[in-house]
Amino acid sequence: MELKDALFIILMFTVVIGGLIWMARVFLLKRARTAGHETIRPYLRAVPSTDEQKLDALDLALKGIVISLLGVLFTPLLIVGLVPLYYGLRKITMTLMGLGLIDSTST
Repeated sequence: MELKDALFIILMFTVVIGGLIWMARVFLLKRARTAGHETIRPYLRAVPSTDEQKLDALDLALKGIVISLLGVLFTPLLIVGLVPLYYGLRKITMTLMGLGLIDSTST
C-alpha cells in the first residue's frame, strides 16, 4: 500500500503542476494577444512602454514571487514561479534602465 500511495501522490502533483502550467499558458496567451503579439515569447521579451504595460510587468513579477514562495510548501511550484518572476523583473529592469523609450518593433 505504501508504494501505491507514493505513486498516487506523485501523480496528483504532476496533474496539479501540469494544470497550473496550462492555465498560465492560456492566461499569458490572452494577455499577449491583447497587447498585440501573436505568441507568448514576443510578449515576454517586449519592453513595456506604457503605464499599463509597466503595471502588467509588475503584476507578472509579483505573481512569480507568490508562486515561488508557495514553492516552500510545494517544491515543484518553485520552478513554475521562477518563470514569471524572471520575465516580470526583466521587464521592470529594462524600463528602469530607459530601454523602453525607443520602439524596438519599428526596425
